[in-house]
Amino acid sequence: MSSCSSSKSTVSATKNKGKKADRVVANALKYKGVKYKFGGTTKKGMDCSGIVFVAFGKENIKLPRVSKNMAKTGKKVALKKAKKGDLIFFKTRKNYKNINHVGLIVSAKKGQIQFIHSTSSRGVIVSSLSQKYWRKAFVKINRIL
Repeated sequence: MSSCSSSKSTVSATKNKGKKADRVVANALKYKGVKYKFGGTTKKGMDCSGIVFVAFGKENIKLPRVSKNMAKTGKKVALKKAKKGDLIFFKTRKNYKNINHVGLIVSAKKGQIQFIHSTSSRGVIVSSLSQKYWRKAFVKINRIL
């Protein structure tokens, strides 16, 4: 009997993680269109790590505030195993050793990864990893949930 109940709790835990990922992504999407502001964490302006920090924070999940430190949290997962709610990290500067950009995966279907992030030129937007710029800058994916 204990094996049956442990299976049930595993299914419940998986469902809860999925629901939490949905809520985290919904939190981030509320900022779509907000202009970029270095260090920003409000509707007045948001930077890339700010949007991730706030989206998780609204679900009482504390993350570091800076993308290179966020990259040290969670568990690294393979690109093909990426899921909604995972963090996606980039190095967008040539000859730069550290991760300097983060996004939150809003969907990962049939190998197509869409992520929300904030860019200095366009503010908070949803982009695709299939875009050449992001594919080239891609470093890794970490699972927090």
